[in-house]
Amino acid sequence: MPRRRYLQLDVFASRAGDGNPLAVVLDAEGLDDASMQAIARWTRLPETTFVFAAPRPTASYGIRIFSPRREVPFAGHPSVGTAHAALSAGIAQPRDGLLVQAGIAGDLPLLVSGEGPTRTIAVRTPRARVMEIADGDDPRLRGALAGIPLGTLPPALMDGGRRWWLAEIADETTLRSATPDWDAIGRLAHDTDSMGLCVFARSNDPVYYLAVRAWVGAPAAFEDAASGAANATLAAWLASQDALPGDTGFYRVSQGREVGHDAIIELQVDADGEVWSGGRVVTVVGGHIDW
Repeated sequence: MPRRRYLQLDVFASRAGDGNPLAVVLDAEGLDDASMQAIARWTRLPETTFVFAAPRPTASYGIRIFSPRREVPFAGHPSVGTAHAALSAGIAQPRDGLLVQAGIAGDLPLLVSGEGPTRTIAVRTPRARVMEIADGDDPRLRGALAGIPLGTLPPALMDGGRRWWLAEIADETTLRSATPDWDAIGRLAHDTDSMGLCVFARSNDPVYYLAVRAWVGAPAAFEDAASGAANATLAAWLASQDALPGDTGFYRVSQGREVGHDAIIELQVDADGEVWSGGRVVTVVGGHIDW
């Protein structure tokens, strides 16, 4: 039985426990789809990634991403965390500050900035597009947003590889005190083939510009501790409405406090309109997995 290097990480965090957990299986050659799905189910973490040799010279490594239930084409925190694992294990080195992961979503660059515990990694996310703009009285959204005062922008359905409904909330205090209606969010996710509802509010905090909560309605109901992909679709939506916070295209997001975490996610919308989603990563567990 081969021994494969194995890490558990905390992504979008500067200390263990603040971010979103991730399992990474290095040396994944020889694992078939059923084995990878079984390992992801066994770890019981939001996602488990598997690292393969680069399929072409322009890529740094290959990646497969699995939730406990299914394979995922793209997700933000697994991409950022796997880049950290590849760097830590000496599997890949940046070229001109960039790594390139090869996966189902294509070859995606990751920008590596700094070194050591302050190093940040940001993935250029797949282009997101506006699928629909609604209003707070839309019958599909009414239950999920009942009793929650909305902000200036209308709700919107965005597709960035995963579909999310986005809704601006009137203020940060209201956002953080809101209690999700899981039945309504589940119906919304099912009826619109989406992940669920990502709500956000602007903040006057000196560290972050937005507070965000991501309520996943399907296939299971839970609040995401830190979602790079959901925040990337949000950044694309804000950019499309000329409503990005600040004036440089860069901003930070606070997510996860309501579920016992304290993640900080960094977003950058560059001059070409591409969205980069990233932050710091902490290694919590290092060893081997026998499978």
